[in-house]
Amino acid sequence: MSLEGVQVLATLDNSSPYPSGTTPRDILTKKALQFLVILQRSFNNRRKALLTARVERQKSIEAGNLPTFLEETKHIREDPSWLGPTPGQGLIDRRVEITGPPDRKMIINALNSDVSTYMSDFEDSLAPTWENVIWGQVNLYDAVRNNANFTAADSGKEYKIKGPDERSNSVPTIIVRPRGWHMVEKHILVDGEPISASIFDFGLYFFHNAQALIDSGKGPYYYLPKMESYHEARLWNDIFNVAQDYFSISRGTIRATVLIETLTGAFEMEEIIFELRQHSAGLNCGRWDYIFSTIKKLRTYKDKVLPDRGDVTMTVHFMASYVKRLIQVCHKRGVHAMGGMAAQIPIKNDPAANDAAMERVRADKLREATAGHDGTWVAHPALAYIANDVFNTYMIAPNQIFYRPEKDVKGYTFAEGDDLLNTNIEGGKITEAGIRKNIYIGLSYMEAWLRGLGCVPIDSLMEDAATAEVSRAQLNQWVLHGVTTVDTKVQVTPELNAKILKEETDKLAAKAGAGNKFELAAKYFLPEITGKTFSDFLTTLLYDEIASTENSKPLDLATLAP
Repeated sequence: MSLEGVQVLATLDNSSPYPSGTTPRDILTKKALQFLVILQRSFNNRRKALLTARVERQKSIEAGNLPTFLEETKHIREDPSWLGPTPGQGLIDRRVEITGPPDRKMIINALNSDVSTYMSDFEDSLAPTWENVIWGQVNLYDAVRNNANFTAADSGKEYKIKGPDERSNSVPTIIVRPRGWHMVEKHILVDGEPISASIFDFGLYFFHNAQALIDSGKGPYYYLPKMESYHEARLWNDIFNVAQDYFSISRGTIRATVLIETLTGAFEMEEIIFELRQHSAGLNCGRWDYIFSTIKKLRTYKDKVLPDRGDVTMTVHFMASYVKRLIQVCHKRGVHAMGGMAAQIPIKNDPAANDAAMERVRADKLREATAGHDGTWVAHPALAYIANDVFNTYMIAPNQIFYRPEKDVKGYTFAEGDDLLNTNIEGGKITEAGIRKNIYIGLSYMEAWLRGLGCVPIDSLMEDAATAEVSRAQLNQWVLHGVTTVDTKVQVTPELNAKILKEETDKLAAKAGAGNKFELAAKYFLPEITGKTFSDFLTTLLYDEIASTENSKPLDLATLAP
């Protein structure tokens, strides 16, 4: 197949700092690029049409048409006969999953952890610079082949994946999360357009690793983020089929867990599983993105304004209903219902604070296990023992897909649409302290992202793009409706948010010293929190700053390896 109409606007190193010797040129080969181009040309127009459909649906919501269960797919929800597939090998027991970006050190630490699976994240915890993206693929290529060992240049510390005699568990199963449909990869142009970042991340990992994973007794497994409709799941399913057919791999070999992290997606859980059919590995509660999406979708409704993010817990009605419905739907269809993230990280030098934080993790995992989840997420290896302890106690089988609460619990009912939209939080408050915290977190995360860091510890929590989005959306919504704080009795205005942003920017920039990007982050943050603009995603808002191709010359594709 000709690569005419394809441009690579990025450097591809031909040297490696790692013992494996794997380089970006081993990843972006002619055959790999040809495979990506087939997927892009086959499906990019549908992707763009679905993004347009998102815009139209948002307009409809703002016109007064709140999300609801679709009449057109009622037959799918009411048909009791269909089920998802049996779990893929390595995905039967998923009681504890660790997540993080495909950084080499992170990969090794994750695969050495006492967890069942590792979700390697090209999305919310990765700032998608070309270096991060392409070396992330290198790192996963080596990890799949148990060849990711290296010595850190800065410390001289050796990192290696434990051998069978050094570990108490089997090597965790790798699951890759590609970027969402809204993202593009600017460094690869196909017919003059940037390639879909989803296709790029999915395709490169699949091209190089699918057969090696199958040979190892597992398979190419994915987490799919930020889908807003069952049509978007259908697109993924078609891509999976084409990818498997391309390599004469049996359909159904790919398995994908969908993060239900959008409000509209929550109304289409069953349809999403149905569309993925034999590729479904269940659903996951992406709590922070779900809160962000709820604010985003209902932003113009004054009666849907949410209080400080600390008051929006998993036990408030709309969040508990979201969890309840996800478990009900997944178990009804015979697939995993995965819990959410414990974002806490160990607090050094403060045993009392650390104990309190770990107790919050335990309480959260207890809530998930007893509700019926089949597993949970942690952001740090040190939290794995807590999650394992809770799930080992309350889930003695490999999973609890057999638990059907609507059948097993007297008087149990499905969470309905009104439950998902009931955002009233008794006792919830909007405070000036909440404004300052949102600005501090949003600004700190954006500044780190602009420096190429997508996963950032802030005040003993691992913050990613989803938590920063909650901060941004709340500030925008509070300004839009001119709410009044309960602690200082002031109205939230553009001027107030701009003033606090200036104060926080000055303070953080002075503390960080030379080379920081707080002023640049504040430039982008200001219009968002004063109501002048409300971008779809922070990642698309900031992407051009870290992925500039302004002075790039197209790579000579003839120099690519076959």
